[in-house]
Amino acid sequence: MPRCCALLAVCLIVVLAGGCQRPAAEPAPAAATDAAAVAPEDNFTVAESTAPRRKYAPVQLGGAPASADGRAGQEQQAESVLSALQPLQVLLGKWNGTSRKALLDQPEWIWDFRSDRNQPALVMTSDKGAYIREGRLTYLPADQQFQFRYKSPEGEERTLVGTFSEPVQDVPGDDKKLQRTYKLLLTEAQPADNGEQWQVAFQQLENNRYLIELDRRRGTGPYQRVDTIHSQREGTSFALSDSDYGEKTCIISQGLGTMTVSYKGQSYYVCCTGCKAAFEEDPERWIAKWEAKQKMEGK
Repeated sequence: MPRCCALLAVCLIVVLAGGCQRPAAEPAPAAATDAAAVAPEDNFTVAESTAPRRKYAPVQLGGAPASADGRAGQEQQAESVLSALQPLQVLLGKWNGTSRKALLDQPEWIWDFRSDRNQPALVMTSDKGAYIREGRLTYLPADQQFQFRYKSPEGEERTLVGTFSEPVQDVPGDDKKLQRTYKLLLTEAQPADNGEQWQVAFQQLENNRYLIELDRRRGTGPYQRVDTIHSQREGTSFALSDSDYGEKTCIISQGLGTMTVSYKGQSYYVCCTGCKAAFEEDPERWIAKWEAKQKMEGK
């Protein structure tokens, strides 16, 4: 009896062991692949992706910055305007004027390169001007026209556009010096609210004399002369040269230099107070342009 019980106990142990054993064909649970499951949160790391990185450019407010081509285009426009205005720089300086109606006018003309670097202009002021107190004469390359904007003593502002009705010519005078002549005719672009439309003509007679002819019409009627201002130069004549002005060439306008400016011990000529102010504001720009021009011309 005891021997039978022992055999029975052994069999029972074998059966129980076989029932608890996992079948060999059953796969073991897969190992966790989630990084969060195998790494502590404090040591979280992500493998570097092999996908290409996306680059984000900063937002540009007010449009993209001007490219080199854009800057070159602006410089080219400024050069075109300056070239078109150069025949008119005989106007530079101070003048004394009288009109048919015995009105006095004392305009002064200077260059303006500072208000708009891409749109140079010849500007005039006349504290006693009977018709024009402030004026700005420039050239519009896209329209191939000159533009004259002026303010009257009453504060009215007018914009006129036009071109030469008589071409620019340099003819020998009695003193055998070249004398400039031309007639620039400008018409008000839009009639005023009262139906008036003005014309202004600058007629250069010689280096030291020019006329301002003012005409006006109402509605669609013909233009009628309002007045003519005869201007005589005050002070030194701006003599014209048939080649260039040598060492007295204005570093900015290439006209006749009448005063000097200095930078880093070097002196340069300028033709008016406007060019002087522009040079003093940015001397390195104008010196670089001047040197490039000289190099191009082989001087």
